[in-house]
Amino acid sequence: MMATWRGIKRSGRQGERTHLFRQVWVVLCCLAAASYAGSLDVSSELVQWVGKKYGEEARERVVAWKSLMEQNGDESEEAKLKLVNDFFNRLPYHSDWRLWKKEDYWATPIEALGIHGADCEDYSIAKYFTLRELGVDEKKLRIMYVKALELNEPHMVLTYYETPGSVPLVLDNLKKNILSATKRTDLAPVYSFNAEGLWLAKSRGGGKKVGTSKRISLWEELKARLAEEMDK
Repeated sequence: MMATWRGIKRSGRQGERTHLFRQVWVVLCCLAAASYAGSLDVSSELVQWVGKKYGEEARERVVAWKSLMEQNGDESEEAKLKLVNDFFNRLPYHSDWRLWKKEDYWATPIEALGIHGADCEDYSIAKYFTLRELGVDEKKLRIMYVKALELNEPHMVLTYYETPGSVPLVLDNLKKNILSATKRTDLAPVYSFNAEGLWLAKSRGGGKKVGTSKRISLWEELKARLAEEMDK
């Protein structure tokens, strides 16, 4: 399993691979927005706006998120991973269609907390943003597009690499505990990416970098929503 987590799985139909590649580039576009301001400044005005738009319980969830980021910057990275994973996994899983009446919608953390629901990419993106705000190095975090073998469907998780060559830890909404990739035999990795680039997995090493978020323009919609929220 270690080899496949460091490498691309090239099996499957060409059409499926093409679809997965397109999906990954869409998410990469969204992730590039992570560096739009360098900080998630959850202002009191934003908190009030969330309460008016989504209700009092949503406001309390955003306040709790704000407190998590403000109070845990000095914790160990292991503690940060657990805190963030547990926090967002409390959100119930719902499809994009149920939440947003759209086939695909990449929610900001504020939107996910506000509507009180997420699907797999929303969990992963929210954890990614939050860990970046807590000071975890960008190079240690990648969102990974995988196939959930037991569900027989595409899925997304956040992975954490303590060192460039280490086997990653997997932060996932399907499992409560953070586990080493070698213990996640139910997942088959396909691609990994963050705001710095896109990697094809390969049999050895950390993967071949094949793209950079600076070449992408399709993430403007999410970037605009994030900027608008943070400016409340």
